[in-house]
Amino acid sequence: MHRDFEELVAEAVAEPTEGWDFSWFEGRATEQRPSWGYQRLMGERMARATAALDVQTGGGEVLAGIPRHAPLTVATEGHPPNVAKATGLLRPKGVAVVACPDEPALPFADAAFDLVVCRHPVTTWWAEIARVLASGGTYFAQHVGPSSVFELSEYFLGPQPREAHDLRHQENDRIGAERAGLEVVDLRTERLRMEFGDIGAVVHFLRKVVWIVPGFTVEAHRERLRALHERIETEGPFVAHSSRVLVEAREPA
Repeated sequence: MHRDFEELVAEAVAEPTEGWDFSWFEGRATEQRPSWGYQRLMGERMARATAALDVQTGGGEVLAGIPRHAPLTVATEGHPPNVAKATGLLRPKGVAVVACPDEPALPFADAAFDLVVCRHPVTTWWAEIARVLASGGTYFAQHVGPSSVFELSEYFLGPQPREAHDLRHQENDRIGAERAGLEVVDLRTERLRMEFGDIGAVVHFLRKVVWIVPGFTVEAHRERLRALHERIETEGPFVAHSSRVLVEAREPA
């Protein structure tokens, strides 16, 4: 059934954007998942840890979804609505949420944790990660990779320069980790198919994942949104590709 452009947009604008719960997209958009299963692998490492830190936890959904946490587990988050959501999810599980900016310095002592995890950091502050890791400790993360969802970015912004495509290349993670004194033990990248089935899904995604089209508003992009709505209605889902990098690095013993 074809739905009206204004109705779809209004529905998407009314939906809250805090946290990293993507259940609203069910039946409207899809994203292939990386083959490695980050949450499962992170949970295995968390179960063996004694003191763990989840950096930029978002709404705490990923950390809350593992079966067992380290005896001391702390999460940080910088976006106030996410802090409230993460606290509600994680406090009953014995995890403390610390509100702090997503930039140095982390409010913890040197060598405080034997495990630091992070899923989709805005920026990876390698020197800070190395500082708070204990000797022999591990950083385990899933980063956003190069040219992620650039089909959607370039639809609204036009062609992006080569350096923008290369910005999150996995070799930059290797360089950053090694400069901070960490040993990289695993580094993998996968490109994953995404489909947006209606313009409401596009609008909600761009409001929630704000770095895809920086400064996105419906008002500023209404003409392009309407054209994309008509394209989806006639040609089917808009296809893009996300990019993910699995990173594991170790503080030398």
